[in-house]
Amino acid sequence: MSTVLMPVEDALDKLLALAEAAPIKETEQVPLAAAEGRVLARELVSSLDLPPWPNSAMDGYALRLADWTGEPLAVSQRVFAGHSPEPLQPGTCARIFTGAPLPLGADCVEMQENAEVLDDQRIRFSEPLREGQNIRPQGQETRAGEAVLAAGTRLGPIELGLAASLGCAELTVVRRVRVAVLSTGDELVEPGLPLGPGQIYNSNRRLLGSWLQRLGCEVIDAGIIADDLQTTRDCLAALQAVDLILSTGGVSVGEADYLGIALREEGELSLWKLAIKPGKPLTFGHYKGVPVIGLPGNPASTLVTFGLLTRPYLLRRQGVGDVTPLQFPVPAGFDWPKAGNRREYLRGRLEQGSALIYKNQSSGVLRSAAWAEGLVEVREGHTPGKGDIVQFIPLSELLG
Repeated sequence: MSTVLMPVEDALDKLLALAEAAPIKETEQVPLAAAEGRVLARELVSSLDLPPWPNSAMDGYALRLADWTGEPLAVSQRVFAGHSPEPLQPGTCARIFTGAPLPLGADCVEMQENAEVLDDQRIRFSEPLREGQNIRPQGQETRAGEAVLAAGTRLGPIELGLAASLGCAELTVVRRVRVAVLSTGDELVEPGLPLGPGQIYNSNRRLLGSWLQRLGCEVIDAGIIADDLQTTRDCLAALQAVDLILSTGGVSVGEADYLGIALREEGELSLWKLAIKPGKPLTFGHYKGVPVIGLPGNPASTLVTFGLLTRPYLLRRQGVGDVTPLQFPVPAGFDWPKAGNRREYLRGRLEQGSALIYKNQSSGVLRSAAWAEGLVEVREGHTPGKGDIVQFIPLSELLG
């Protein structure tokens, strides 16, 4: 068996290629209120000009510049947002409020701060005026027939607000990815139950279930599979309607690795040894045609490999183009004297502009991630010291 470690970029490229080969093609119509976090299946094309008519960008006075010779103008009407104005009477101005439609014939709006109301209620303008000032022209934001959101866009508050501004009550989105989450091992116990000798509480099940829901997935909780081959077979056989089987605990070649045995009986499985820390063993394969990803079992390893590898795989299957999380350079506020042959992702946070890291970077310490604000990347063979530049990936980029 090869001892060469697969670079993180190569593993990601492989997973994205596999995702593109198995896209989620089914779509559904959902109301805007239910579209948060979903992926747009078709480009959104505007059916109207936005704004639909010229309107005022200020509270002030609308006038026709050719009517103004420097003399005060009488106010012929008041125009509020949501009201339809009359055409502007020649030689007059209109009191107008922000967002109100511009009266026909007006071509200039002067803000009220630059206008003086005289005793006879005429309006004197003291500053130079120009045509088009303080007017939002029709179609300034978008024109009817223009594509405003591309297919593959993840829908958040801004995108939903834009769709609402175009009058969309529903959107066509990609069907949710159905992900079965299962844990393996007699050592795992669910919270609320007493621990037996050698047992630990199962944190990965809740970590992944909550995270998948944030990503808009439909989660099928397959629970904990006991270390028994037939039980494992029965569990997998019940998961044929899912898009992905996601396991934690790894899939190895040991004699007690019943999940690996069952998967190889009815499919194929590859063990990838990744140049990543925490996490090194990651598996990908198929069980009766259903894709399977096996993550390492230590909680911090699960977090890092899911965030950097599984998350983009799931997004790409829904048609999302850009699945790369935002990252930015920051000075290290720590010394890392030992160069490794794996890319390390340290749980860290920013304080006074520098990246600090949690004191215990063990792959079994989930508390480090609860303390952290992001992952600090240390490249293979590098030994950054205080002040050296490292890359910082906010956890908020990975969790949503």
